Amino acid sequence: MSIDIFLGQIDGREAALLRDGKRIEDLLIDTDAPRPGSIYRAIADRPVKGQGGMFCKTPDGSVFLKQVKGLSPGQPLLVQVTGYAEEGKAIPVTTRLLFKSRYAIVTPDAPGLNVSRAIRDEARRDELLEIAHEVMDGAEMGLILRSACVDAEDHAIAADIAEMRDVAAQILSDDSRSAELLLEGDGPHAIAWRDWPEGNVIQGEDVLSDPTLLDDVAHALRTEVSLGGGAYAYVEPTRALVAVDVNTGADTSPAAGLKANIALARELPRLLRLRGLAGQVVIDFAPMAKKDRRQLEGALQKALRADSIETNLIGWTPLGHLELSRHRARARLDWRPA
Repeated sequence: MSIDIFLGQIDGREAALLRDGKRIEDLLIDTDAPRPGSIYRAIADRPVKGQGGMFCKTPDGSVFLKQVKGLSPGQPLLVQVTGYAEEGKAIPVTTRLLFKSRYAIVTPDAPGLNVSRAIRDEARRDELLEIAHEVMDGAEMGLILRSACVDAEDHAIAADIAEMRDVAAQILSDDSRSAELLLEGDGPHAIAWRDWPEGNVIQGEDVLSDPTLLDDVAHALRTEVSLGGGAYAYVEPTRALVAVDVNTGADTSPAAGLKANIALARELPRLLRLRGLAGQVVIDFAPMAKKDRRQLEGALQKALRADSIETNLIGWTPLGHLELSRHRARARLDWRPA
C-alpha cells in the first residue's frame, strides 16, 4: 500500500497525519504545552522530600527533575522535556540531553559513535562510522546514527550530523544564569520528517480538511474498535488509567477468545499512539485458557518493540487483567472531527 503524509493544520494548529492505504497509522496535533525535546536553562527551586527529586523554574512554568544529587536551590542547569505532564503535575524533565534529527542523535552525556542495530549490512555500517568519525572529529560528544541512514545519501547524513553537533555545542557552551528556553522541541511537521517513513507528502493549510479524510480519522478514533471476525474492543481513558476491554462477539469459545486477544495485542500500540494515551493501561482480555498467556504476551511484546514509545509490560492481576505502563510521549488527543 502507498504511504501518504499530510502536513497541514487542524483548528488552526499545526498537524500531521500518516496514512498507509486507507488505514490511519499516526496523527499529531500541536498543543500549548511545552513540546518534548525542548531544552531550558532552568533554576533549581525546591527539593521534594522522600522522592529524590526537585522542582525547577522555567519561563513556561514549573518542571520536575527526578533523582537529584548535589543540586542546590538557585543553581542554573540545563534540562530537556521528556514528555507531557499528567493533569495537575509538573512537566517531567531530565538533565541527559539528546539532540535528535532524522539521521543522527547527538548524545553529550554518552560518548562513542554508534550505528542503529536495525542496520545489519556490515559494509554500510562501516561506511556510516567513517562518516561519523569524519564529522565528529574533535567533538567530545557521542553520536547515534539512526536506521533512516541505511538508504540515505552520505552528504545528507554528514550535513545532519554537523547541524546537530553545532546546535549541541552552542547550547552546552552557554554560561548564562537566568531561566530561558534555549531550544524548542519539534512540532508535528518536524516529527513527521524526523520519525515517519518516507511517503507521498501532501502539504498545505487545508489538506487536513478533506471530509473523506476526516471520516477516516473519526473511524480510527472511535472508542469501539473492530478486531475482525465479529470481535471488538473498547479503548477508554479514565482519570486514573486507560481501560481496554476485549470481546469476542457471538463466538464465545476459548479459541475465539485467544484470536481476539492476539488481534488486540497487535493493534494496541497504534490504538494508544493515535489517541495519545499513556500512563497505566489495564487490559481486560476475552476469556481464554491460562496456558495461552505466554503466546499472547509474546504477540504483545513483539508489537510493543516495533513501537517508538516506551511501554513496559507489568504483569497479570489476580482478576486476570494485564497491566502496562506507557511513557507520556504524546499529549492526550482531545480533538474529534466535527
